[in-house]
Amino acid sequence: MEPITLTTRRLLLRPFGPRDTYRVHAACQDPDIQRWTVIPSPYRLTDAELFTTKLAPAGWRDDSAYSFALMLPETATLVGALCIDRRSRPGTYEVGYWSTKEHRGRGYVTEAVLGSARWAFTALRADRLEWRAEIGNLASRAVALRAGFRLEGDQRSGLLNKGVRRDAWTAALLPSDLGLPGAHPYLPERHAERGGGAADSGR
Repeated sequence: MEPITLTTRRLLLRPFGPRDTYRVHAACQDPDIQRWTVIPSPYRLTDAELFTTKLAPAGWRDDSAYSFALMLPETATLVGALCIDRRSRPGTYEVGYWSTKEHRGRGYVTEAVLGSARWAFTALRADRLEWRAEIGNLASRAVALRAGFRLEGDQRSGLLNKGVRRDAWTAALLPSDLGLPGAHPYLPERHAERGGGAADSGR
């Protein structure tokens, strides 16, 4: 896919490129980003260069991952990053994100998650957008819940972070959660009422 740019009320979501190398490197010196995401630690300038010049563009080219720099358009300030990854299951994608330390608590990432989710449900014809984070990552969980994700449980050994497997929270957002049609019909499970029904064979 050709890289695209999205706009939300306050943000410009554009593909990463070489011009972002130093900004990404500076942002990722934050201990919280290194602790809770799968980026290398320590995070060197060569790591940022690899991401902005090779990994992020390659994801767009092979339709495996769509990485966005979250920018304030009036000042060209980087306030975070977001990526939508294609999963192996048809119509399923996963969203991941981080926010720069100086711009947390202002709702920027929640806004970006919602904007990119609408794009995924329409342009990519996604039927399910998943979120995972290591148990204990309360900031990431708060963003997901504010964006409308529904928690679906815990995954034992659900994440591999810097050579260590860790338990993870999982949640999902569906097109219908945002009032959008899905690419395929969705028939949610309807649990049978207990007792009194014709299917109650325990009598």
